Amino acid sequence: MDVEAMEKPAASSQAATILIDGKWVGSQSGESFPSVNPATGETVGDVSAGTAADVDAAVRAARASFEDRRWIDMPYPQRAKIMFDIADRIEAAMEELIVNETRENGMPLMGARGTIGNGAQEFRYFGGWIGKVHGQTGEIAAGPAYHAYTLKEPVGVAALIIPWNGPFMLACHKLAPALAAGCSVILKPAEDTSLNTLNLARICLEAGVPPGVINVVTGLGPVVGQALAEHPDIDKVSFTGSTATGRKLIQASAGNFKRLSLELGGKSPVIVLDDADLSLTVPGILGGIMANSGQACIAGSRLYAQRGIYDKLIQALSDAASKMVVGNGLDQGVQMGPVISQRQFDRIMGYIDSGVSEGGEIATGGKRRGDTGFFIEPTILSNVPADSKVVREEIFGPVLSALPFDDLDWAIKEANNSRYGLAGAVYTTSFAKAHIVARSVKAGTFWINAHRPTDFWMPFGGYKESGWGREGGAMGVDAFLETKSVVARLY
Repeated sequence: MDVEAMEKPAASSQAATILIDGKWVGSQSGESFPSVNPATGETVGDVSAGTAADVDAAVRAARASFEDRRWIDMPYPQRAKIMFDIADRIEAAMEELIVNETRENGMPLMGARGTIGNGAQEFRYFGGWIGKVHGQTGEIAAGPAYHAYTLKEPVGVAALIIPWNGPFMLACHKLAPALAAGCSVILKPAEDTSLNTLNLARICLEAGVPPGVINVVTGLGPVVGQALAEHPDIDKVSFTGSTATGRKLIQASAGNFKRLSLELGGKSPVIVLDDADLSLTVPGILGGIMANSGQACIAGSRLYAQRGIYDKLIQALSDAASKMVVGNGLDQGVQMGPVISQRQFDRIMGYIDSGVSEGGEIATGGKRRGDTGFFIEPTILSNVPADSKVVREEIFGPVLSALPFDDLDWAIKEANNSRYGLAGAVYTTSFAKAHIVARSVKAGTFWINAHRPTDFWMPFGGYKESGWGREGGAMGVDAFLETKSVVARLY
């Protein structure tokens, strides 16, 4: 891929980054802010700083499009065709979208290729749901004089709040089921990574989604996100981000009892038994924590390894992590890019210092990489206390906190000793033990001898403070639907 010769997407050269009723406009405040490449510090493009007034205009456009039924009343084969066309157009623009994702987020090109490709497949999968959303019929106790059935109806106007760690894919992950359900939406991309969400919206318009069905308001979370959560004419908010922000959204959305889907933080445990196959375990653990520089809610960031394998495993992980190619994601062969911002860099380095001060040992990494950009070495903290901050709190960076155990029951108890419950994994060659652990760990997704693989039909979400509800599959569509019961007297 000739990155230098590749033209930047149009969105990165203008500040008219708010989409309302099919028209691209600037913020009513007239203000904008830069989107910065975390590998170089260079400005990628300017982004409109949306306001509450911009949110209100977007909500009015979305509400009008929903009430006049310009999308939901379109014959379902036509709606499905548009969804499939969106997928085709994403793939046609793949190279441009990949470069834009890497410039803005920092992820390596190979990672961006995977996430953009997954975004296209989201539209194919959920496009297949159109025409298959239906209720049920059945008898009621009052007898045959009555006909009873249920209807599935779109919830209405939905705000989709997108995080910065996988911006394009996660925008598709929310937008595709919302459209399949028949909703009108307002997309709010993260301020650090707005530009590819704008490209997605353009693709949707070009594919034939009617104006007003998809609207975009860029801007800061405390301004635009807050306005969306508080707006009385928004029926649903789907949010992916931190647990702390999710808690604020719950409070802000209480005014009209909005339906909420919250995919929040995680501190996913990885349990390794003495009999584990290291040829699967080492790449599985490293991929689970170092992919996207550890900036993933499902990152396997807590390692509990049985004492008989602990030292050998830590050595193997350290050797492999130290050989990872860290650098600008636009460079070929890079395996791990920068973290997203100076703020995130400082936060992660603070956690590494905390892990050492609380008794942990740096097995590998722990330092800044290079003089420019927000690069952190892949880091493994060994022998950390079970109650230390690096074991209890979400770091959201390339830091694995490891400790040994003797008793499996203790490891399971510690795995569950967390306010989070998003994901987890176990590595073992024992079929019985693998499934005992899978049933015992409180997590929405659990892997055996792997980390990360899943599919579009599988529900995704967390236990405890890792969120409310599920995305993906039938449950992902149902999250954007209301159910109505109808009873008719026939005679």
